[in-house]
Amino acid sequence: MDGLIVTALKQIHHPKGDIFHVLKKSEESFDSFGEVYFSNIKKDLIKGWKKHKSMTMNLVVPVGAIRFVFCDRRETSTTKGEFFSTIISPENYCRITVPPNVWTAFQGLREHNLLLNIANMEHDPLEAENIDLENIAYDW
Repeated sequence: MDGLIVTALKQIHHPKGDIFHVLKKSEESFDSFGEVYFSNIKKDLIKGWKKHKSMTMNLVVPVGAIRFVFCDRRETSTTKGEFFSTIISPENYCRITVPPNVWTAFQGLREHNLLLNIANMEHDPLEAENIDLENIAYDW
């Protein structure tokens, strides 16, 4: 999908506890720092659809497994009308960098699912738009 970046992340296994890399400021996909937050999603439930008008998100799942679905409705995008779906988990450990104006929804696949978002700006409720799941047809 145009502007969406999937970056494989390094895990360092250690007998006393593993290390999960997330983001370095030297990486090309790093924009700036606004805030970092965790969100959880219960098994089989779906959060979305949501799009940020200005925010770039960097999404990582260090615990559990989450199915992400992105829908491109941007008028000037080369991938307008397309969906991109992937599952992020410790077994498929990566970061998805999501540009502004891409609709996002996600579903918890395990009992405990933890999402980390490193955003380039602080949360502003006026900056995001939410619509019901039924407003974008996707077969979950």
